[in-house]
Amino acid sequence: MSTSTFFRTAIQSASRHRILRPSSHLSAVRQFHATSPKMTVHNLQTAEAFKAAIKDNKVVLLDCFATWCGPCKAIAPLLANHSNDEKYKDVFFAKIDVDELPDISQELGIRAMPTFMLFKDGEKADELVGANPNALVGLIEKGL
Repeated sequence: MSTSTFFRTAIQSASRHRILRPSSHLSAVRQFHATSPKMTVHNLQTAEAFKAAIKDNKVVLLDCFATWCGPCKAIAPLLANHSNDEKYKDVFFAKIDVDELPDISQELGIRAMPTFMLFKDGEKADELVGANPNALVGLIEKGL
């Protein structure tokens, strides 16, 4: 091993050590919390759970998705972030898999995924078809 290779390897190793093991004065600045989120997107797995959610909550945002749907997967993290947003604390976020609950999907008239439905006081108030982040925020805002 040449001298330049040896020093380059030693410098890289020292750099990795600093990156992986921050000095103590940085540890106090970066705090990670393992607390559970304030709210969540509830996965409704039965027709009874869906009906109870609509009946028991003043405002419900329902995400009708499919596990094989690419746009559904893309917008799911945004929906989860909105469910944890303090300004949407009065909205009950829920989702149903249209393949697992075909009767509910048919009853709701789901034609495409994702479809977001807003329910107020047990009645359907509005609907959004497609993974449009800005329109999703607008739909949630209508529920407030």
